[in-house]
Amino acid sequence: MLVGVVSDTHHGDKTRHIPSILFEKFEDEGVDLIIHAGDITSRELFERLKEIAPVVAVRGNADHLQLPEEKIIDAGDLRIGVTHGDQFLGLNSQVLGYKALEMGVDVLIFGHTHRYFHDERIFHGRRIILLNPGSPTFPRMGSAGFALMRINGAEVRVKRIKLW
Repeated sequence: MLVGVVSDTHHGDKTRHIPSILFEKFEDEGVDLIIHAGDITSRELFERLKEIAPVVAVRGNADHLQLPEEKIIDAGDLRIGVTHGDQFLGLNSQVLGYKALEMGVDVLIFGHTHRYFHDERIFHGRRIILLNPGSPTFPRMGSAGFALMRINGAEVRVKRIKLW
């Protein structure tokens, strides 16, 4: 299973332009699912992504769409938790790991910081993967981009796609 992971697009509130490579890469790679970790901010972008693959999206602090605050999905042999992350103070792996344990997930996808972050840790004897795809439109302290996550059973490979 191939999952396209994106966050913090801020389409419509901060920008009207989403880099075409985002759509092209998701289409060319044939993603099976798209996860948006909040601040999608436009129904138009949500609908455009749904033309490519099913979309799981959560509400970010700038969203006015009717989206859940958190979502848990099963993919392969894994449970994936999705949250925006505005309730966390920065990129603290320990806090994020405990959030993953609280949600009962193997992978925690989050956004809000507009910074790419990928870590794999053992928390209380359990492997937890943390992923923030960054932002394709308003990066902070790094390149604009998004991620592709390939899931094969319980195996996960993450590929960062940088826009510059």
